[in-house]
Amino acid sequence: MLKGNDEQALQEVESAQFVADSPDGPADFACSPPWKEKLEAEARSRQRPASEVQSPELPSETEGEPTPPGASSGEFRKGFRRPHPIAVVIGSVLFVLAASTGCIYWSYARHFESTDDAFIAARQIAIAPKVTGYVTQVPVTDNQHVAAGAVIARIDDRDYRIALEQASAQVAAAQATIQNIGAQIAVQKAQVNASEAQVEQAQATLVFAQQQSARYEELAQKGAGTVQNAQQYSSQLLQQQAALKSAQAALTVAQRQIESLKAQRSSAEASLAQAVAQRDQARLNLSYTIVTAAQAGRVVNLTASPGEFAQAGTNLTMFVPDEIWVTANFKETQLDSMRPGQPASMHIDAYPKRAIRGHVASVQPGSGTAFSLLPAENATGNYVKVIQRVPVKIIIDNPPTDVALGPGMSVVPSVRINAEPSLYERLASSIDHLWRHS
Repeated sequence: MLKGNDEQALQEVESAQFVADSPDGPADFACSPPWKEKLEAEARSRQRPASEVQSPELPSETEGEPTPPGASSGEFRKGFRRPHPIAVVIGSVLFVLAASTGCIYWSYARHFESTDDAFIAARQIAIAPKVTGYVTQVPVTDNQHVAAGAVIARIDDRDYRIALEQASAQVAAAQATIQNIGAQIAVQKAQVNASEAQVEQAQATLVFAQQQSARYEELAQKGAGTVQNAQQYSSQLLQQQAALKSAQAALTVAQRQIESLKAQRSSAEASLAQAVAQRDQARLNLSYTIVTAAQAGRVVNLTASPGEFAQAGTNLTMFVPDEIWVTANFKETQLDSMRPGQPASMHIDAYPKRAIRGHVASVQPGSGTAFSLLPAENATGNYVKVIQRVPVKIIIDNPPTDVALGPGMSVVPSVRINAEPSLYERLASSIDHLWRHS
């Protein structure tokens, strides 16, 4: 496009006038052709200051709202952005309400410590038979709740009943042996009594023989008796002394026989005790053929089936007791004010609409990684400090009975670490007091 030549051409066009005659009289009528209007527009756009050029994104005038007379477009936009007094008041009120609500919530939330790293825990056990045999009956099914002592499975008990009968027969035989030895001891005691009587008789005969021998010895010395009589009674004295010794020896043998029988009875009593122990073991083995639940809980992952040959120690099912708790892994920075006995509220992910109550039972004396299979060795390599997690045991005070809770279910516990009422609780208490007395 031309610059200087365009301005000159525009001046020439503006100086030329085309006048048309009119029936009413001469009149000046400026007729501008289209090429003239185009040149005029280009000239005006070049002469307009940059400050007056409007952005295509911000129109100078709003459609349907003409610019007020005597006011430029910039002044109009400036007046349009001026804040309205009512809007200022409403915004201020909303800000005050938001700030007050935030302060109340902060005052309430600082009384609690919460974590989402928490799970239900239990000491689940594996139920296995203690004896070997074929499974004859499984009266439970998967996930069934059973009471303490309920039958989980039955094993064929015929072999164990026979073993119990054999052990009982051995006990009876041992008892009979003891009774026989007892009778022998009684007989031997009578023999001892007889031997004692013989000893007494021999002693009396010996005394008489001593007297006779002394008498006839004295008569023989005085010449009133014969030497033959003195020798005869002297011989009888020696015989009576030998008879006394024999009776005393027989008494000793009889007494020693009693001791021997007593020793035999002790051996028989030991055999009886062994037989009784075998009988008790056989009775226990028979009782082991009935696999029962030691406590109330739920049967989980049942694998036993009738006709299966179960080895001793083979798992028949897993068992989850009713005694469950929550293991919450709090950060170590959250334990400053946490103590056993503090109340806690819990929300279980599986049942979000149920409010579960509990209390802190204990805090583990050490982080979770310290008791893991492969604990961290911070003394080796580069060390980066990381906030540790410490397990906290929370007891459930009101466990639901109509739903199943088991190990591994996610829980979000919140422990109240400050027993003093918060600002929200004080306000709620005041409002409730005023409402009741109004």
